Amino acid sequence: MELTGKIIQVLEARSGVAKSSGNSWKVQEYVIETQEQFPHRMMFSIFGEDKIQQAAINAGDEVTVSFDINCREFNGRWYNDIRAWKVDHIAGGAAAAPAAAPEAPAASPFTPSDEKDDLPF
Repeated sequence: MELTGKIIQVLEARSGVAKSSGNSWKVQEYVIETQEQFPHRMMFSIFGEDKIQQAAINAGDEVTVSFDINCREFNGRWYNDIRAWKVDHIAGGAAAAPAAAPEAPAASPFTPSDEKDDLPF
């Protein structure tokens, strides 16, 4: 799945050490807001310090996030996990794109004539 919008908040990174393997881990969470008439917000995470640095996301960035949704159960409650696997930065944002000069309308190949038109409209 994909979602395009503006990063409105970068949450504090969390890190720790896995009990089973002893390997360290890091996860960073972000809140993105779509730029629609009725904006939607979504929190997503990036897992792994190398992937966090590669994404290089800051508040105010306009990005397209490719993500997977998963669900897990803990103590009888279910929690959604939205994990990004790809982040594309939108260069300059949509508002910064230069506006194209309006083109002159093409000349119509049809010309009015004196012939009677039998179309009903």
